[in-house]
Amino acid sequence: MSSKRPQYPPEFRSQIVELAKAGRTHAELAREFGCHATSIGTWVRQSQIDETGDTSSDAPLSTAERQELTALRRELRQVKQERDILAKATAWFAHKSEADT
Repeated sequence: MSSKRPQYPPEFRSQIVELAKAGRTHAELAREFGCHATSIGTWVRQSQIDETGDTSSDAPLSTAERQELTALRRELRQVKQERDILAKATAWFAHKSEADT
């Protein structure tokens, strides 16, 4: 069974990114702070994406865009659930009114 580790706080990530930009290696930071070097590399790349603000169609999503996408997906899921409930209620009332006549 795989257990998912909790996310590192944003403050921790930003401090690690600053240290990496200052010249420390990912492996060195991983040993010192107890996180994986791959995670550090991901955080550094995401920081670079956020800083450049590249909006071309093939550019990776910025952190703000990822957060917006997550919120929109959550909202879409909620709206679909509401739509399904209303469709079932409409069908139930239609069936009930046919039975009454």
